Amino acid sequence: MFAQVVTALAALAVFAAVVSAALWTGLAAPSGRRLLAGWLGTGGRELLVGAWIVALIATIGSLYFSGSGLEPCRLCWYQRIAMYPLVAVLGVAALRRDVGVWRYALPLSVVGGLISAYHAAIQLQPALEVTECAADAPCGLRYFAVFGWISIPWLAGAAFLWITTLVSAAAILAERQNPTV
Repeated sequence: MFAQVVTALAALAVFAAVVSAALWTGLAAPSGRRLLAGWLGTGGRELLVGAWIVALIATIGSLYFSGSGLEPCRLCWYQRIAMYPLVAVLGVAALRRDVGVWRYALPLSVVGGLISAYHAAIQLQPALEVTECAADAPCGLRYFAVFGWISIPWLAGAAFLWITTLVSAAAILAERQNPTV
């Protein structure tokens, strides 16, 4: 079962990266913003619900990994500190249709994404590690590498990227329709 869960999460990570790139490309052009606004409606709630679902899946996934005996390293804990509050923040924002949540969600998702990127870089090149992690849970240890390269920090990084993209898209589309957001 573990292998299937990890493979499914890896496939979601690849999907998130591809769709994030497509959304950012679409948001870069006024015609793309109009198309997205027409497709998604005016409230941006769909985007916030999507961001909440991503945060929820990432949180459940990290708890699943811990329950499977994978000891989180120091950088994993920092990523969790950035991800876990997003479940509550984005859930409330989705219920309230509050696209102004970007002010609170983006700092968490961007910082979490940067930590994930650094963590993934350490796994590929251990010499980049600035401080030592705990001996029982080293930051450079890869518990798995789906498709040859997707590890836990890659999964977290994809989730942070997807959350950043969805929340940013909601804010950009809301700003286009109501310049006071």
